[in-house]
Parts: sequence; C-alpha cells; structure tokens
Amino acid sequence: MEKWNQTSNDFILLGLFPPNQTGLLLLFLIMLIFLLASMGNMAMIHLVRVDPHLHTPMYCLLSQLSLIDLMCISTTVPKMAFNFLSGQKGISFLRCGMQSFFFLTMAGSEDLLLAIMAYYHYMAICHPLHYPIHMNNRMCVKMIIGCWTVVSFNSLAHTVYTLRIPYCRSRAIDHFFCDVPAILSLPCMDTWVYEYMVFVSTTLFLLLPFLGITTSYGWVLFAVYCMHSKEGRNKAFTTCSALLTVETCYCVPFTYTYLRPRNLRSPAEDKILAVFYTILTPMLNPIIYSLRNKEVLETMTRVFWVLSSLKE
Repeated sequence: MEKWNQTSNDFILLGLFPPNQTGLLLLFLIMLIFLLASMGNMAMIHLVRVDPHLHTPMYCLLSQLSLIDLMCISTTVPKMAFNFLSGQKGISFLRCGMQSFFFLTMAGSEDLLLAIMAYYHYMAICHPLHYPIHMNNRMCVKMIIGCWTVVSFNSLAHTVYTLRIPYCRSRAIDHFFCDVPAILSLPCMDTWVYEYMVFVSTTLFLLLPFLGITTSYGWVLFAVYCMHSKEGRNKAFTTCSALLTVETCYCVPFTYTYLRPRNLRSPAEDKILAVFYTILTPMLNPIIYSLRNKEVLETMTRVFWVLSSLKE
C-alpha cells in the first residue's frame, strides 16, 4: 500500500456533532460553555494580577489553573466550531501537530497543578505550622516552572513521534480535535511500542497525580472530621467534595481514554469522554476553585465599583 505523503496532505476531523439542526443546537450549547469558561478564567487571571491581596501562593496557583483552562478550551473548541459552521473538516498536518502538542501540554500541566493544589490544602489544614516553609511564593514559582517544563518536553516527544509515523490508511480522524488515541488508529505500521509509551506517560502525568490528589484530600477529610466545630466541618466537607468532584470529572475520563487498549476503544465514547476534560472542566474550575472564594468575591466587588466609578 502506498504511504501517505505527510508533506502535502491534511487530516480530516469528523467532528463531534452531526451536520443537522440538532448538531447546530448542541454546538450553540458548547459555544455558550466556551464563552462562560473564557470569561470566568480571564476574570480570575485579571483579579489575581490587579489585587496585591491575592499575590499569595494559593492564588498564584489558581491563576495558573485559569490560564491552563483558557488555553486548553481555546485549543479545541474554536476549530471544532469553525469546521462545523463552514463545512470544512480539514486540518493541516502541521496544525494538527500543534493542536496535539498544546492540548497535551495543557492537560498534563493541569493534572500536575491540581496535585500541587491538593498538596497545598493538605499542608494548610493538616500541617499549618509547616505550611509557610513548604508553600511560599518562591517555592510556588519553582513548582509551576518545573511543571510546565517537564510536561512540555513530554508533549513535544509525543507530538514529534506522531508526526513521523507513516500514514497509509484513511486520513479521517474520528474526533473533534487531534487527540493521540484517535490518531493512533490511522498509521500503517505497528505502534505497540509507542502505545506503551503513551501508557507510561498517562500513568506518570495523570494516574499518579490523581492518586496523590485523592490521598491528600483523604487526609484533609480525616482532619476535618476531627474538628469540634460543626459549621467548620460542614463547610470543609462541602469544599472538599466539590473539589474532588471536579477533579474526578477531569482525571477519570482522561485516564480511562488514554489507558484503554486500542481494541477496546470506541470513537463515539472517546468523544463523549473528551467533552468532560476539554470543555466542561475549564468551565467548572473557576466556579469551584475561585469564584466561590470569599476573597475573590470581595476583590471582584472592589474592581467592579472602581470600573463603575471610572465610567461615571
């Protein structure tokens, strides 16, 4: 079989919705979610930047989470919407590689960042005396830089390998973005070695951090259970359960998609699961982590009144 010429051909993204009225309605819903996610994450980034009271390790991590979510949802949704509305399903070979790289970088960074934030909550509640030592601004910056660096190298390695694979089958990717498991169904060579490397990367950057997250919040819940204040205990339980719910909606579908063997994958199921970690989570994160926070709401009120007075 003749191999596909990688320098002159494009991929085809089959998309998420059927090209009919129902698909258009669902796309409108996705675009509404995209708008809410973009506004919420941009608002959080702006509030942390302008208010000195929020220049602390916790809010530095929250602003990074908002930046990652904003970049993640912007990597997938606009191209999906453009392809649906224009009827053009093609994506160039280079753009597909760039989309895959940015998505893998954002996704891996988010999982590591969520693990760091879980560690922050663990230190703040279970070891408050040691917290200033382990969680200061300098340490926070080091962890963020390390997180971005490690994940970027991992994503670059996967993207370069994916671009070098010879493709000789259909160029149609049954997905709404260039996701690695979907691309692996197209090569005309045996990719079991690379699939094993995907398994290792998923374990290191998704599964192990998720286990660390659940362990940290498990200790937090145990410490909260021992509290004497019923009001404080209920508040902490509500917060931790909300955080665990969002992280489960992100990590579990992502890990399940990437760890399954190829013969057990279903394109329709993969696309539905991808909606959770590419579209829904970026919208929920600023609501759960940031906009319910008392200090963030106070800062938002102050900024709103300043802007209102300037207009007058």
